[in-house]
Amino acid sequence: MALDHLRSEVRPGAYYDSAVLMQLQRNLLGLPGVLDAGVVMATPANCELLEQSGLLAGTPTAGPNDLLLVVRAGSAAAAEAALGQVDALLARRRTSVAPEFRPRSLETALRQLPEAAWVLVSVPGRYAAGVAREALDHDRHVFLYSNNVSLADEVALKQTALARGLLVMGPDCGTAIVNGVGLGFANRVRRGPVGLVGASGTGLQAVTSRLHALGSGVSHALGTGGRDLKAEVDAITARQSLDLLARDPDTKVIVIVSKPPAPTVATRLLAAAQAAGKPVVVDFLGYPPPGRQIGNLHFAVSLADAAERAAQLAVGLPAAEVAPAAAPPPLAAPYLRALFSGGTLANETLLGLQAVLTPLFSNLASSQEQQLADPLQSQAHTLLDLGEDVFTVGRLHPMIDNELRLRRLKQEAADPTVGLILLDVVLGEGAHPDPAAELGPAIAAAQAARPELEVVALVVGTDADPQGLEAQKQRLAEAGAFVVETTTAAVSRVAQRLGRAPASVNAVLSAPPVALDRLARAPLAAVNVGLESFAASLAGQGAQVVQLDWRPPAGGNEKMMALLAKMKKGAP
Repeated sequence: MALDHLRSEVRPGAYYDSAVLMQLQRNLLGLPGVLDAGVVMATPANCELLEQSGLLAGTPTAGPNDLLLVVRAGSAAAAEAALGQVDALLARRRTSVAPEFRPRSLETALRQLPEAAWVLVSVPGRYAAGVAREALDHDRHVFLYSNNVSLADEVALKQTALARGLLVMGPDCGTAIVNGVGLGFANRVRRGPVGLVGASGTGLQAVTSRLHALGSGVSHALGTGGRDLKAEVDAITARQSLDLLARDPDTKVIVIVSKPPAPTVATRLLAAAQAAGKPVVVDFLGYPPPGRQIGNLHFAVSLADAAERAAQLAVGLPAAEVAPAAAPPPLAAPYLRALFSGGTLANETLLGLQAVLTPLFSNLASSQEQQLADPLQSQAHTLLDLGEDVFTVGRLHPMIDNELRLRRLKQEAADPTVGLILLDVVLGEGAHPDPAAELGPAIAAAQAARPELEVVALVVGTDADPQGLEAQKQRLAEAGAFVVETTTAAVSRVAQRLGRAPASVNAVLSAPPVALDRLARAPLAAVNVGLESFAASLAGQGAQVVQLDWRPPAGGNEKMMALLAKMKKGAP
């Protein structure tokens, strides 16, 4: 095709969001004689894509903050005519939200809509942290849709918000529902008794949609952004949101849904959930649940299961399940020592315990931070599989011979920091013919020396086993052990006796709580900075919204942006 049928235009410093550019490109493609078109901010990546499409040859020099328009047409006249209609096509976008006036600064927008409690930010990532920071400076919550925000910026923004009793949902937060109004990519669902905290945007959508289909509804669904449950961020937004929903009178049941959190973060978040005073359904996607229920925590195995359990809890379950019997008080000595003979039992218990105890070490741990440095010496909370090679070289397996476990039990019981010892007792063919005969006296001796020490015995067997299940359980109980028959029950007992749940969720945060009245204020009011489709969505749901006519500060010049930021703060 002749080169003169390719026409381009550069508009320096003319910024438009990606949705506007996409629509403009589609409109150009629909004009007579146009064969192809490219409409982009002229970043290196965008220019490379144009070049791969054969649309960059012969174009003028353009920078990342310039609008680049390229049209390929069947004739030069058709190409020129298409470029001549750009302004008219761009003008169409102003018909949906506040066509009469669009403020150019956030300060002006907030003066125009002072009741706005929220600022929605969907500008390019390199500018997003600055816009979010300005919103926090104006005492507004932030829904930060933008991605490509640095982890350091995320931590700084969330720490600032935490100190001021504000929420930063994001970066890369795609979904939220606040007071019945969807932000970002949210489904239309009825109001109801279930509040959600989600580090997974589509996960929030799946659970809220399923709740709606089940006849239940949503009080609020608060997104956190996908990195919130990383160790560096420490679930700041998730824990703030959990605290907020715990105090919200319209929220009867809370759901937490996210990708697998960092182990230490999971423990802190679950400790906060235990203090919520309401049923909390937890679905950490891909994270093995420690059981179906521990106190007020209900563990789901899928998104659909999370929705179904929450809906059931919201309409009321038997009193014994919603309000279990009072748990025994926590033990004074803080640490667990678990001494297992069964490898699979040890693995499953470890997966459960890592949700409720930290720091937790084991010779079975897959993560470096949980690896026990010396299997012969416990530290903090420790779980050992005594059937591992390091313990069985030259000796019988501990399911047959209790000698090693008896010595280790005595060693652990003598440690004044140990409050609970967990043992498995596995019956059956080939196992020790009478384990209670050896373990029982050792348990009794340990508790005689330290009456405050608790020993939990996980007994696995049947009434047909040669050792006699009931007889073994009875003898262990008479020796002073608390007897359970499942790993779930063992984990639950450990959590009851050693878990240190705070008196309230806010006690975990040690910061001003997010004010409930601002969350529940109706109708929702917000300033939208970025994607105009978000503003149109808010307006369509009956929210009040002002669309900011945003442009990159200082034309995107990094040095000038830094200088302007210093001048705004009054820095020398």
